[in-house]
Amino acid sequence: MGDTATDRNTKHANRSARRDIEHVDCVISGGGPAGIVAGLLLARGGVKVVVLEKHEDFFRDFRGDTIHPSTLRLLDELGLYHRFARITHRRVEDVTFTGRSGEDILLADFTRLDLPHPFMTIAPQWDFLNLLAKAGEDEPNFDLRMGVEATSLIWDDDRVVGLRAQNSTVAEAAPPTEVEFRAPLVIAADGRWSKARAEAGLSMRELPSTIDVWWFRIDTEAVLPDSVAPRGGNGKVFVAIPRAGHVQIARLIPKGVDESLRAEGIEALRDAVAETYPQLAADVGKVEFDDVKLLDVRRNEARRWFADGLLCIGDSAHAMSPLGGVGVNLAVQDGIAVSRMLAELLRSGSVRPSELRRLQLRRLPTTRAVELLQSGIHRMVEPAVHGHRPIRPPAPVEWLLTTFPALTRIPARILGIGITAEHAPDFARDSGFPQAASTVSTSASAKTDP
Repeated sequence: MGDTATDRNTKHANRSARRDIEHVDCVISGGGPAGIVAGLLLARGGVKVVVLEKHEDFFRDFRGDTIHPSTLRLLDELGLYHRFARITHRRVEDVTFTGRSGEDILLADFTRLDLPHPFMTIAPQWDFLNLLAKAGEDEPNFDLRMGVEATSLIWDDDRVVGLRAQNSTVAEAAPPTEVEFRAPLVIAADGRWSKARAEAGLSMRELPSTIDVWWFRIDTEAVLPDSVAPRGGNGKVFVAIPRAGHVQIARLIPKGVDESLRAEGIEALRDAVAETYPQLAADVGKVEFDDVKLLDVRRNEARRWFADGLLCIGDSAHAMSPLGGVGVNLAVQDGIAVSRMLAELLRSGSVRPSELRRLQLRRLPTTRAVELLQSGIHRMVEPAVHGHRPIRPPAPVEWLLTTFPALTRIPARILGIGITAEHAPDFARDSGFPQAASTVSTSASAKTDP
């Protein structure tokens, strides 16, 4: 790992910052979907947990807006779906691509899933996270610290025993307030560029991706279809996410061409948007390059998600590309698994590496299945991004899906639920929601969860 534990800890011994020490059952670095869900559920299970989020709020570029059927079911189980239903959102019942005949080909049909909510929704992630954070205010064991950034792990020999953090927004003249959190387990939910994972020396398995993403918004009242599927071709491929009063646009570009595409001028981008979405032609003139942000798309997975005293979840363990909107669902399911498998151990004050390995082994089948499905989506989309051919599934896949429509349930199951379905543990459920694996119906026709 490089430095010894003594070397790593000594680097912080002479800091001028005021340092406090707090003892908790679990400290989580990162207030995204994985960290907030894990923290909320653990707190409901009697675990004293602190969640650190370096930003003052949840508003961020590149927040995933897709909320999948299994996450909607989780909100049911937690007694929070009625609050989510009040958030402005759009339903997406399927994922389609244009076939060789020019007609839409159904790739994933969520309505074939026997679930209370057989659809995805498109909803601002900051609203989703604010909802969960608000629910956490009712839990005495849940402590969300906004504007507090994790700075380094605390080691005792080769075991992680805590986390250092400091206020991320302080007056220039004042030294930062540093806090040491001592805990049996540190959970790294700090995203694809995880500092905790890097400090622990956990190596990554890189997956192929030849695209990056431009991310920008267009203020408009135009109505676009509710879809998460890429559209366009000939090097002009977009995903449009309709929101109230504007549309969030992702343009898929070949990796490494950001500078050269900007050199072509803003009119080239405006024309490409209008060509793909004629409904936006009257509003594309509002787009300026200052508003266009670049996302460096990476797809990877940590070979080992844990060290002694440290566990990586969400993007820290397995970063996905934006295609298919799969990252949020995987992160949420990781958080659920953490609460179900580790809450009792955290209450007792001891979590062995073997238990962390067991959690990784449980989550791997779903992670690998989603990686495989997303690789297939990349193979369909990347040639169009590079201008080679239109977006289309392989001919055998197109034939199978059109000849046997019931097969669309398979990708819907992988995207919407996963291989191993994760349910909120009984201790985290709302008192009005049935315990164990049973579900509640939101319509007149009851449905059974697979």
